[in-house]
Amino acid sequence: MKKIVIHSDGGCHGNPGPGGWAAVLAYGKHRREINGGVPATTNNRMELQAAIEALRILKEPCEIDFHTDSQYVRNGIREWIAGWKRNGWRTSTKQPVKNADLWQELDAATIRHKIQWHWVKGHAGHSDNERCDQLANEAIAKVKSSHTPAQLASLLEAFKTAAV
Repeated sequence: MKKIVIHSDGGCHGNPGPGGWAAVLAYGKHRREINGGVPATTNNRMELQAAIEALRILKEPCEIDFHTDSQYVRNGIREWIAGWKRNGWRTSTKQPVKNADLWQELDAATIRHKIQWHWVKGHAGHSDNERCDQLANEAIAKVKSSHTPAQLASLLEAFKTAAV
């Protein structure tokens, strides 16, 4: 199996608000950077999307060192997801799991890989984490520049309504 190192990050301007995600994948001397954004989302959804997109582009099963600054992603995939699946995507208090759609996508994306999940402190000078943050912010800026403030406000209201 190829050994890949992945760093990912996601964020929003406002939470919820316009969001962006990014990942840096490294295999030997090769590096690939990916990013994207959406007009209305949450920080946690963007952190999950970054992980999903990074795993989705791998063409074959890999051994992965996956670095995220999101305790939500790391703890969710390592500790909580098994119980959620066992409980029909409900928490221990019988509430629906937040972002279950993305957790299910991430779960499916991990199946063929051997992944070690690592947490890194965000905004602490780690070069690949800082690069992901920069790429995610570039994606947010692109989303904001391609929508009027009124469009963004309307999309945010629709997102909030759908999330309730």
